[in-house]
Amino acid sequence: MALTRRKLNMYTMFKLPSAYLCGVRTKHIDNQKCVVGVKFKWINQNPFKSMFWAVQGMAAEFSTGALMISKIQESGKRISMLVTSNNATFTKKATGKIKFTCNDGEAIDNLLKKAIETGEGQTLWMQSVGVNEAGVVVSTFNFEWSVKLKQ
Repeated sequence: MALTRRKLNMYTMFKLPSAYLCGVRTKHIDNQKCVVGVKFKWINQNPFKSMFWAVQGMAAEFSTGALMISKIQESGKRISMLVTSNNATFTKKATGKIKFTCNDGEAIDNLLKKAIETGEGQTLWMQSVGVNEAGVVVSTFNFEWSVKLKQ
């Protein structure tokens, strides 16, 4: 069963309520990329009149994680996944509508193939770039995902 934008947004509402309340919503998911949006508003602001960094992080992480979940489901295998490290760079105030895009679908395919073939845990750094409505990069997040075939 393929993951859809609607299914992911329902998942967020019930399993990640803080992200849902802050406005994190999946906008697009396919085999190669996932786009997650969040709009600057009162509930997700910081004292500097921009979006709180953690809200940006939730949206960015969800864009990488949703793509990973989709690929794991496609594989038909029982595979665990976990973020083991992350870092971020902030280049502009996040106001208005911000879209975080992860384009690492092919890298996930290679990672899962190797994990299934070897039976050993594997790691992959995935990137999600947040851009505002003008197309200007506001932040870039990197997440190291660890996957392992369940026995």
